[in-house]
Amino acid sequence: MSDSETSKPRSNKSKRRSLLKWIKRSLWIAAALGLLAMIVVAFLPKPVLVDVVEVERGALRVTVDEDGRSRVSDRYVLSAPLTGNLGRIELDPGDDVGEGEVIARLVPLARPLMDAQSRAEAEARVAAAAAQLRQARASVERGRAALAFADTQVGRQRQLMARGTVAQVALDRAELEHRSRREEVTSAEFGVRVAAHQLEMARAALGRFDDGANAGEQMEVTSPIEGQVLRLLHESAGVVQAGTPLVELGDPSHLEIAVDVLTSDAVQITPGQRVIVERWGGDSLEGHVRLIEPSAFTRTSALGVEEQRINVVIDLDSPRDEWRRLGDGYRVETQIVIWEADDALKVPANAVFRHDGGWAVYAIVDGVARLTSVETGRRNGLEVEVIGGLEEGARLVAHPSDQVSDGVPVEGR
Repeated sequence: MSDSETSKPRSNKSKRRSLLKWIKRSLWIAAALGLLAMIVVAFLPKPVLVDVVEVERGALRVTVDEDGRSRVSDRYVLSAPLTGNLGRIELDPGDDVGEGEVIARLVPLARPLMDAQSRAEAEARVAAAAAQLRQARASVERGRAALAFADTQVGRQRQLMARGTVAQVALDRAELEHRSRREEVTSAEFGVRVAAHQLEMARAALGRFDDGANAGEQMEVTSPIEGQVLRLLHESAGVVQAGTPLVELGDPSHLEIAVDVLTSDAVQITPGQRVIVERWGGDSLEGHVRLIEPSAFTRTSALGVEEQRINVVIDLDSPRDEWRRLGDGYRVETQIVIWEADDALKVPANAVFRHDGGWAVYAIVDGVARLTSVETGRRNGLEVEVIGGLEEGARLVAHPSDQVSDGVPVEGR
C-alpha cells in the first residue's frame, strides 16, 4: 500500500475530530448563551399588573345631590277669628274639604267680656287682612305680567325654531320659564283667595262687637280653599283665644320639593335647572329649580360640624299620575343638574391624580406606563371631562399604585 493511500484515512479521521470539537464547542456556547439569556430575563423587571380604563366619549352630568322633603306648595292655617268657645272639630287628617265648607263652630264670649282692647285687636286684624289682600292682588298682577311676557317669548322661540336659527334647548328653556310663571300666578291667586277669606272672617269677628249681634250666636269658620286636611292643630272643644291655629289645609295635588344644600353648592344652582327626583318609592321623576331662598341658615351635621345651608325649592314636571302616591312630608333624593353634555370626552376619576400643581394620568404606550399631563374640565364623583392631553381610545392605568411610575412596564389584569 502506497503512502498516499494510507494518508487519506488519517485525513478523514482528523476532519471528524475537528467537526466533533466544533459541534461540542457550539453546544457549549449555545448552552452558555441560553443560561445567560435566562439570567437576563430573570433579572428584567416584571410588568406590574394594573386595572386598565379607556378614554371615551359619552354623556357626562355634574349634579348637586341632596336629600329633600316634599311639601304642599300652597297651604293655609285656619285660625280662630275671635275669642270664644270652640266646638270639637270632627275632621281627620286626609279628609277632603270644599271651598266654603264649615270647618269649626265658635261661640263668642259674652259681650261684657269683650272689652275695648279686644275690639281694637279685631279692628287691627281687619286692617292687616285688608293690607294682605291688597298685597296678594298686586302679586297676581305682577305674575300675570310675567306670564304674558313668558308667553311672548315661547311664541318667538317657536318661530325662530321653525326657521332653524335657534336650538331646541332655547325653546325648552322658554317653555320651562312659561310653566314656572304660570305656577307662580296660580300660587298668587291662591294667596288672594286666602287673604279675601281672612278679611271676611276678620270683619265677621269685628261685627260681633256691634250692638245688634247676639251674644250666644255661633260663628262658622269655613275653608277658603278646596283641598285636604293636612293637620289638626286644635281638636278638642274648649275656650280658644283669637288667632289660635285650628286646622292646616292644603291641596296635595300641588306639591313641591324643598332641599337644603350647602351654600358653596348653591352658588352653582340657578332657577330652571333640571332636577331628577329619586328614591321616594316610585320611578324617577323630573323637575326643575323654581327658587333659591334668599337667606341661609346654620345646621349641624351628623359629625358635629356647623354648615351654612340654604333651601332650594323644586317644582315637579312629571305628570301627576306618576307621583300621585307622593304625599306631604315624604323623603326624596334629588340630583340638581348644574351641567351636562351628551358628547363629552371623559375618563374615570380614579385614573386622574394631582401632579406638579395640575392633573396627570399614566397612559399605557406599548406596554409601558407614561406620565401624561392632562387638562380637565367638569367632574363628578365618577368621571372627569378631558379638555386636552388625551385622545379617545387611549388606555390608562386606574388606581395607580406606588409600583407604577413613568417608564415602568405594565400589564392589564
